[in-house]
Amino acid sequence: MIKLFESIISTLIGSREEKDTFSIFDPAEQLDEERTDNAGIAQALNAAFLITLAGSIHPALERAKHFMARMIESSEWVEVARFYMNGINLIHREIEDVCKQDPNFVDRLRNLSEWLSNKENMNNTEETTEKIWSVFFPEANGILANTQERIKALRAKRTVNIMKLNTTPITDPAREILFTSNVLLTIPPASKSLDEIPLSDHLREKLLEIIREPQLYWYDHPIQIGIEPEKNEVLYGIRGLDAALEFERDRGNMSSDTKPICVLSVSVTHRGLQGIAKRYLEEEFLRSGSLKNIDIYVFTGADTQRIIDEILAPAAEHYLQCEDAKELLSMFGVDGEYGRHYSFLKAIAAFWSIFIQPEIRATFKIDLDQVFPQDELVEQAGASAFEHFKTPLWGAYSLDSNGKPLELGMIAGALVDKKDIGKSLFTPDVPFPKRELYLDEYIFFSALPQALSTEAEMMTRYTMDQRDGKRTFIQRIHVTGGTNGILVDSLRRYRPFTPSFIGRAEDQAYILSVLPNPDKKLGYVHKDGLIMRHDKEVFAQETIQPAHVAKLVGDYVRILYFSAYAKVLTDDVAKLKDTIDPFTGCFISRIPTTVVYLRFGLKAASFFAAGKEDKGLEFIKIGAKRIMNALDFIRGENSVLKKYYEKERLGWSLYYDTLSAIEDALKNGDHFALELCKEAKSIISRCFIRFGSI
Repeated sequence: MIKLFESIISTLIGSREEKDTFSIFDPAEQLDEERTDNAGIAQALNAAFLITLAGSIHPALERAKHFMARMIESSEWVEVARFYMNGINLIHREIEDVCKQDPNFVDRLRNLSEWLSNKENMNNTEETTEKIWSVFFPEANGILANTQERIKALRAKRTVNIMKLNTTPITDPAREILFTSNVLLTIPPASKSLDEIPLSDHLREKLLEIIREPQLYWYDHPIQIGIEPEKNEVLYGIRGLDAALEFERDRGNMSSDTKPICVLSVSVTHRGLQGIAKRYLEEEFLRSGSLKNIDIYVFTGADTQRIIDEILAPAAEHYLQCEDAKELLSMFGVDGEYGRHYSFLKAIAAFWSIFIQPEIRATFKIDLDQVFPQDELVEQAGASAFEHFKTPLWGAYSLDSNGKPLELGMIAGALVDKKDIGKSLFTPDVPFPKRELYLDEYIFFSALPQALSTEAEMMTRYTMDQRDGKRTFIQRIHVTGGTNGILVDSLRRYRPFTPSFIGRAEDQAYILSVLPNPDKKLGYVHKDGLIMRHDKEVFAQETIQPAHVAKLVGDYVRILYFSAYAKVLTDDVAKLKDTIDPFTGCFISRIPTTVVYLRFGLKAASFFAAGKEDKGLEFIKIGAKRIMNALDFIRGENSVLKKYYEKERLGWSLYYDTLSAIEDALKNGDHFALELCKEAKSIISRCFIRFGSI
């Protein structure tokens, strides 16, 4: 079967001088063994890898093998060369293994090889592309040619029949919903002197120490201390939320004496930032003007550790006789990969409802580059944000399209880009792509199923018949990082979480933890019209571009992790994948290693072909290291990923069991529980942002 695979690769990356060929790129053009600069060496290594994958059919094979062997002896390039050479072996092994297990894959592989070998087919670009996708990215098959039919089919698949509406829906969002968001914080840029930044002497002194610390975590676009207020994401997002709440107050949806609560997790790149994050945010808010309609609480890794050490672990030991509670509960925190803070921002609502504010019945997460466009919501969707939250669909019981029970304990809205909102509130933020494919998109083209899912799920609008009594609605699988929420009751019973090793699409991963369980079915209800305006491109473009390479590589790691995670969750990966296709499921691949390596090699080649040599070099240096680490993390039947998942599953079960034990003890007036409650209130009070003075 490897020969079939090599014949496919050799056609895709063969010489473009030949007539009647479907070559998308010829890596021989980038195999310059004489270059000695770093970018030239990286380019040649990448080209040699692609040529070697094509096998003996490619005329430059011996040159490519010789160059890779030379680089494996180089102290500077040995790791990158080993990454590529290991990739060839891993791909061959993966293709052979899947062919043994899946006759359908063998058929698709053979059909593609035969199609590409017939020169009469080479001018049929659309069908050739579809056949390539059938092997590497079948989730894209048929979408372009049957867009409307696929939208209709996906909506039918997502349709649920309501058996019982929530008889006690949210009625006072200001009091019953805990709003949450995440702040990514890092040190000032090296180009900016601390003397230029408007900070207190105390913060300057601390920053002088912190900038000498090793960096522990890397994020896509963290807020740099010292960034101009108009480009500061946390100021932008919280001001936007405050304005939305003012709108609700004026509309009569919020009493004059009510202030909703927003919990901010602060994930930091340097440990020392934990100690100054709250003070920094207080100073920023003080300079920019206080907030009138909302109370803010800030949680760093130090704060979450304090909750473990002083509340959760002692309670677990006392009530549940769990001796290793502190270790098991270590998944409760905010620093590290995105899955960690995402799970915290859901789980904190259960903690809050027991210790701080019993009337809290739900949590709703926003991203700080998003705002509620209240005027447009009322004008075009017929309801403000708070009025959407009151729907009895949130918490309803239903039957899914297969007739299986599904509790709609979660809610999901949608996004519209600021540049598009003038057209309509219901303009998809991910439209169907209408352009030529990039090189790597012949192997993996997530933008296509993402557009389908956006249109079919997020843009569904209910008719008056549905609002007046018809009982068919839409459940959501595809959600965004903000604009979604969960009822505390569902949170405590179903205990969903995103594993802390998930660094991309933490929002997509959240539901995976509950899907395979046959006895517990939890889902998102789609609330049409609950739309937030996405403003990232408008006010913080400078923070996006530097993170471009890291984000790309994170997407490749996502394929490896999602594919491995699915196997840990269930023995029937095909069934799970069918449930979450097309978009979320497209990151669960039958041949994830093959897809990642091919996608990586072609993307690197495209950087060099476009003259972006610095970007190509950065991409290869960063990508080779991160992908190798990811492959180590998922390797074997008893992988590190599996161990992490199993430990965190136990940890979250312990977390909710502990909260239930404390709740019961408080009802009985238990002295130990009362002392825990007193300490919890003290910890939370220290996280409160005070705007009056510093």
